[in-house]
Amino acid sequence: MLPNDFSFTHACAIVLLLTSWFAYSTIFKVMSKESINSKLIAVRWQWIKQITRYERSPFDAILIGHIVHSVAFFGSATLIVLAGLFSVAINLDSIHATMIGLHFINNASIELFTIHFALLAVVLTISFFSFVYALRKLVYAIALIGALPVITGSRAVDYDEDSLDLLIEDTAMVVTESLKTFNFGIRGYYYAIAAIFLFVSPLACMLVTLVATSVLIYRQLSTSTAHSINQYVQQRQRPN
Repeated sequence: MLPNDFSFTHACAIVLLLTSWFAYSTIFKVMSKESINSKLIAVRWQWIKQITRYERSPFDAILIGHIVHSVAFFGSATLIVLAGLFSVAINLDSIHATMIGLHFINNASIELFTIHFALLAVVLTISFFSFVYALRKLVYAIALIGALPVITGSRAVDYDEDSLDLLIEDTAMVVTESLKTFNFGIRGYYYAIAAIFLFVSPLACMLVTLVATSVLIYRQLSTSTAHSINQYVQQRQRPN
């Protein structure tokens, strides 16, 4: 049973938050726009292709190691935050009594307060599992990169050009999928902030959700970084 003070506005705020997070990539398809993340697919393909043209370089190992360490760091940090949340849950009654005494916090029942707290915990838990899954995908990607043939002479030994291109495409796609999962977890932090504002009011949560989504879309489409990446991709794809 839902608490008596759980209103339709609360339900709309929760649905809007989760929908904005999970449908983030679909938004660009509806807008008929390509995001930075989609453009970088071509860049990763070129990177993996270059690995097959030369001997394995320390720089490639540094890049892969940096990605792995970044994912592992966010996973560890999120786990620490979750541990803190669950320790707070033990004293939820006293925290509820303290927070409703603040003038900017919505005077919610303990049951509704628990729902707000649970939403925040769910968002961070999903982010944590996203980081774990991204790390697992990267382990697969490292194996694929390490097993890529290196061209000697005019072609790779035992591989024709079409087969080699297929290996490059599959490897780049696994790397891309792992980073998509990682980015999904990163976006969870934005929506965790929105979930915190649900303690203030459902309208505040919806407003922060829309602001967070707008900021994420703006960074993907209209920043100087986005324009530079777009020009970079266009230059890389331009025939010689």
